[in-house]
Amino acid sequence: MRCPFCGHDDTQVKDSRPTDDHAAIRRRRYCPACGARWTTFERVYLRELTVVKKNGDKAPFDREKLSRSLKIALRKRPVDDERIERIVNSIQRRLETLGEAEIPSKVIGEMAMEQLAQLDQVAYVRFASVYRNFREAKDFEQFVENLGDRGSAS
Repeated sequence: MRCPFCGHDDTQVKDSRPTDDHAAIRRRRYCPACGARWTTFERVYLRELTVVKKNGDKAPFDREKLSRSLKIALRKRPVDDERIERIVNSIQRRLETLGEAEIPSKVIGEMAMEQLAQLDQVAYVRFASVYRNFREAKDFEQFVENLGDRGSAS
């Protein structure tokens, strides 16, 4: 692997270990040319996934984009980055096992909403406000009322 700091071609792996959920290998790397150290993650991809957006455009699935969206919803909430990574891994595995190469963005959004609903109600409402495109305060009111109805039904 090429050093991201100096571009040297011959870097060394100093330590490898599985992540907590065993979905990836974490590697500590070292560059003998400049002395820099960094971490990489190696993951298995069962298939290349393409996201089909609402307007019909297609883009490669970007797990970092999903992770950023969840982190925004969970900002200042008592949830650590490791938990977010497990959620992203779970969603990606579910998408890969669907057997489809093209996944509607709605499917990904619903999976994220499902995970957030179980994890943190505030983050769930935050994510829903963007995902479902709330425009007015009454949109929030209706969503939270339905949330309360769903909670009392279970």
